[in-house]
Amino acid sequence: MGHETIFVSHGGGPMPILGDPQHKELVNSLRSLPLKLQQPDYIVVCSAHWETPKISITSAANPELLYDYFGFPDDSYQLKYPCPGAPELASHIADVLSQHGMEVELNEQRGLDHGVFIPLMLMYPNADIPVLQISLCQSLDPSVHIQLGKALSSLSTNNILFIGSGFSFHNMSGFFSSDERMLNANTQFEDWLTNTLCSEKLTVEDREARLLQWSAAPGARLCHPREEHLLPLHVCFGIMQGRADQSIQMRVLGKRASHFIWVS
Repeated sequence: MGHETIFVSHGGGPMPILGDPQHKELVNSLRSLPLKLQQPDYIVVCSAHWETPKISITSAANPELLYDYFGFPDDSYQLKYPCPGAPELASHIADVLSQHGMEVELNEQRGLDHGVFIPLMLMYPNADIPVLQISLCQSLDPSVHIQLGKALSSLSTNNILFIGSGFSFHNMSGFFSSDERMLNANTQFEDWLTNTLCSEKLTVEDREARLLQWSAAPGARLCHPREEHLLPLHVCFGIMQGRADQSIQMRVLGKRASHFIWVS
C-alpha cells in the first residue's frame, strides 16, 4: 500500500469539539474524511503549532496531549486522545530525513498539540492508530517544507496517512471582520489555492513554483499575515507532488476554508 495525504483546516483551538455552530461544516467534513481514505497503519501529522530550529519528531510510546490554547472552558483541558505513539517509525523518519541532508532530532517529551488531537478526535475517535507529529522548521521557508515532504515520500514504511494540519485562511482578526477587502482576499486566495492544487492544466513544476511564491498570490498576506498555518500544505504537496484528487470547501468562523486530499 502507498501513502495517502490530506491537508486539513483544523479550526479554532478546541472549538470543533465544543459544539461551536460556526464549526459545524468543518466538524462534518472531518468526520467524513476517513470514508474517502484507506484505513492507515500509522498517522504522521505536521501541525502549524510546533516550530523548531531543526525538524523535530515526537518519539514517545504513549504521547500525552499539549493543551496549547487559552481562555476556553475547563472541559477543553480535560480532553483525551490516548493513541499509541510510533517510536520505531519516528527513528526511521529521522534516519531518512538525515539522509536527505536535514537536521533532525527526536523528542520523547513533547505532547501532541491541538492541531493533531482535535482533528483526530473527529476523524479517528477510537484513538487506536499510532500517531506521531513532525514540527515545522522555524525558518518558515516554503522550499524547506516542500523538501521535507519529498523526503517523507521516500519512507519504506507503507500505508501511512500523512496529515498537514493548518488552516487555509488564518488571520485572527480577519475571522471576525466583515470588511469587504478581507472578504475579497479570502475568496481570491481560496480560489488561487484550489486552482494551484487541483487544476489539470498545471504541471508538477507549475504547482511547486506557485507554492514557493505563494505570498504573491491574490490576497495571500491578508489571509496569512504569518505563514505557519499554510506550510503544512507545502509538506503535503512535497509528499505527493501531483494534483490533489479533491478539495473540500467549507465556511468556518464566517470565512471560506479548504481541505485537500491526495489518494493516488
